[in-house]
Amino acid sequence: MFSRWARRPLTSLLARLPSQCEVCRAWPSRRVCDACVARFAPPADRCGSCALAVPQGVARCGECMGDPPPLDACLAACDYAWPWPECIAQFKFRGEAGWAGPLSTLMRSVPWVEPALENCDTVLPMPMAPARLRQRGFNQALELARRLAPAKTDATLLLRTRDTPAQIGLARAERLRNLRGAFAVEPLRASQLQGRRVVLIDDVMTTGASLFSAAAALRLAGAAHITAVVLARTAAPH
Repeated sequence: MFSRWARRPLTSLLARLPSQCEVCRAWPSRRVCDACVARFAPPADRCGSCALAVPQGVARCGECMGDPPPLDACLAACDYAWPWPECIAQFKFRGEAGWAGPLSTLMRSVPWVEPALENCDTVLPMPMAPARLRQRGFNQALELARRLAPAKTDATLLLRTRDTPAQIGLARAERLRNLRGAFAVEPLRASQLQGRRVVLIDDVMTTGASLFSAAAALRLAGAAHITAVVLARTAAPH
């Protein structure tokens, strides 16, 4: 634990220095240069409810048409494909806080993200279970949210009430069953969501089960409109 916190000042300093692009090694550059962003995070047609990549002209994927999720909109910056998994791993698991800036900038560049942030009443990062938060030392969704909308970010309104078993390999319906009751709104502040517009922030969206479960809790508390904004979206299973 000490070593992780001891590295934070050095990590913060390095984030301010000129660096190579982590993808193509151009020098000097930001963490990911403009050319690599254009190449590896191009604009894409996505399902408006779950951000899954869809053919041009398709507004909703079949699964969301048949079983609409409790989101009014869902926006993703890129597919969860090379080089983004490695970038996210450096940020999420290796404590490299310098990634929060460039990754949040990538999220902000997506059409409709800026209007969603401007028009919402509050921005909520997806919460982590307390034990996992203690283990990692920070919540990556909160770090992204603070850079996207520092004045609107609320880290304590949406709660993770319990951890869940590993979700790898499970379909969306199975994940939703695992996550039932895993999120709640702070009871003493639930009235603050009545009629409000909310933006949910997360780093990676796999099936959407976690975001949908959190959104359902916000709906029960009276949220009027919920938009999810994520960094990366996994592809549909084949």
